[in-house]
Amino acid sequence: MQTLTKSEARRAALRAQGVDRSRTAAPVTMRHLTRTVDRINLLQIDSVNVLARAHLVPLYSRLGPYDTALLDRAAGRAPRRLVETWAHVASYVPATTYPLLEWRRRAYQKEAWSSISAVPRAHPVELELVRALVTERGPITAAALHDALERRGDVSPRSRGEWGWNWTTAKRCLEFLFFTGEVLSASRNAAFERRYDLAERVLPPSVRHAPPVADDDAVRRLLELGARAHGVGTARCFQDYFRVTGPAARRALAELVEEGTLEPVEVEGWAARTYRHRDAVVPRTVSAATLLSPFDPVVWERRRLEALFDVYYRIEIYVPAPKRTLGYYVLPFLEGEDVTAMVDLKADRAAGVLQVAAAHGTAHTGPDTASALAAELATLAAWLGLERIVVRPVGDLARALDAEVAR
Repeated sequence: MQTLTKSEARRAALRAQGVDRSRTAAPVTMRHLTRTVDRINLLQIDSVNVLARAHLVPLYSRLGPYDTALLDRAAGRAPRRLVETWAHVASYVPATTYPLLEWRRRAYQKEAWSSISAVPRAHPVELELVRALVTERGPITAAALHDALERRGDVSPRSRGEWGWNWTTAKRCLEFLFFTGEVLSASRNAAFERRYDLAERVLPPSVRHAPPVADDDAVRRLLELGARAHGVGTARCFQDYFRVTGPAARRALAELVEEGTLEPVEVEGWAARTYRHRDAVVPRTVSAATLLSPFDPVVWERRRLEALFDVYYRIEIYVPAPKRTLGYYVLPFLEGEDVTAMVDLKADRAAGVLQVAAAHGTAHTGPDTASALAAELATLAAWLGLERIVVRPVGDLARALDAEVAR
């Protein structure tokens, strides 16, 4: 069995994710964007917008400053290169990956949240009304659809006094149809609301008419894509990528090992059983210097991050402020093959300021970390259209970072 040092495993993982090299200064094109998404397989979508939308930052981490309208075009105009669906969680995936997730859409009673899976039983009449209205008026947002039904007296008025996920019945019906693949997101509006339309009017013809994929074949392919995107990892790492579990995932792993797609390896200091994808490359050096979103595939699986990079990291948005150790919205800073800092960032768009609420070093912080991080923050601020960087005196790296920012 091959043995990899932890450094070799890190470098293989970073090459697989496309964060092993300095970013090019050339303008980012649609070809760059689609090639990057094809490599990492998906972009996680999340409503958090403290710094930038969750799906935008992984592309920035790999490509540098880019025009986000490219992503809007890839997912919102025909022929769509990217499609929204439930993958890792709600995600953009390459259109060619969409058929591999059909088994999940059919298994909605087990795979979907109870509030979604219960819709056919709880709201059968409203479900048919929503179907008809999307067919008639799509693309349409959930709010516009509810208002149309409310004006007709088909649904009760919306409650406007609550907060959080206060979904209307119309929204629940739409989310059921979205989960099961009957409707898709044709695009997002300026408020980042989905504009729902029939899947047949959203999917590219080549995907719409593709032959069905057998469930076991689909799970095996998804597991292989997760392994390819990670380069090196455990079964848990690969399964987490597209959230495939159970007997089908275990069979798929065994088959991938048997056919030689996955090779069992030992990684020094990693106690779990690990595998290397046969196409994984171990570069001699890694020269990246980039910030990673909390929703980046490099840091999704926190135990993997801790085992490979020797750093502890958690997103603490839902942790009460007095109990936070790193901050509210913390991004790891990747310097070479090491995570050398953790910075709590917020974009104050009204003031034009990138706020560094805290800056913490790690066991891998080096003498040039503050300088490299300051340069990366300047690039990030410019991409976000922010004019200044303000560093608060929180964290053991804050003073040195503030001095570098002030230069």
